[in-house]
Amino acid sequence: MTLEMTRPARLMLAGELGELQVPATLRQTVVIPTFNERENIAALLERLVAVLPADETELVFVDDSTDDTPEVIRAAAATCPIPITVHHREHGTGGLGGAVVEGMRLARGAWVVVMDADLQHPPEIVPDLIAAGMRDGADLVVGTRYAGGGRTDGLADGYRRFVSGGSTLLTKLVFRNSLLRVSDPMSGLFAVRTSSLEVDELRPLGFKVLLELVVRNRPGRIVEVPYTFQQRHAGESKSTVAEGVRFLKHLAILRFGAQRTRMLAFGLIGVSGLIPNQLALWLLAHVIGVHYVPAAIAANMIAVGWNFALTDTLLYRNRRHRSLAGRLARFFVMGNADLLLRIPLLALLVDGLHVGVLIANLVTLVASFVVRFLILDRVIYLAEAKA
Repeated sequence: MTLEMTRPARLMLAGELGELQVPATLRQTVVIPTFNERENIAALLERLVAVLPADETELVFVDDSTDDTPEVIRAAAATCPIPITVHHREHGTGGLGGAVVEGMRLARGAWVVVMDADLQHPPEIVPDLIAAGMRDGADLVVGTRYAGGGRTDGLADGYRRFVSGGSTLLTKLVFRNSLLRVSDPMSGLFAVRTSSLEVDELRPLGFKVLLELVVRNRPGRIVEVPYTFQQRHAGESKSTVAEGVRFLKHLAILRFGAQRTRMLAFGLIGVSGLIPNQLALWLLAHVIGVHYVPAAIAANMIAVGWNFALTDTLLYRNRRHRSLAGRLARFFVMGNADLLLRIPLLALLVDGLHVGVLIANLVTLVASFVVRFLILDRVIYLAEAKA
């Protein structure tokens, strides 16, 4: 992790670290998360300098790039009249939302403006956001594409418009009460009054930090400023299927909490494991003629392998602190230990109550679900200890 602050002819060094001398009161800090945006930096700075007073503004770039974007920013800062902070992260924890929160921690302005570096958020709108907040006494000013004449011209095709509109609708349905005053909860362009920020409450995941801020910080007065979402100036969009999955996960965590979300996901994975389990049991017991007890054991082994593959790659990808062999061994022990409970219960249902093998097997699987999840969540995939 590196942190550099630059302002031409106004940088004073203190020991080994640079100490930036800026006015005690800044009107605004513009936080700009970047990931491989080298081709956009010059145009972005030129347009910001044209509309923002240098003595009332600072720019904070939080960079997760794998190219030379931070070097490009530092070079441009040498001639930029607005002070610039470059904060490069080696590990982009929390994605774009995590970068924004890092920038908020560094901000010294009375307002924090968040915008992208690709010029889809027009820099000329920044003074309007601040003016609206000061005029209306707002805590949060949202740049909106969906109200008051705002437009989505920069969504280049029908697919992106569908994804944007669909995610907005889904979010407003899930958080209906919290978002009554926000027409564009997916917006990446907004200004928040620093005094209303509770940064330690924010736990962003992926792109949509505004939703996180509204739901967790619950700002008082919210106003909106319409704008036209522009075409990307250069480079490639960072919106991917993986980001879409992260968005859905974030939505679930905000709505239900982290552990209940994991339990729900674990349940869905477990439900998917019923297919190979029941199919293997049917083939062994009804087609091949194997006795139902060894058939159930073999079917369980197949289902445990299926569940491990999905759980390890999708559900606990960020908590794989143990070795693969260690995780696999513990998962298989847990996945088969419940046979000590399930096999006697299966025998009781089949031989004692004359329930069909497939139905009885399903009942025993459901009965072991909660215990298996608690062991998985609290023993196998330990949360990383905080420093």
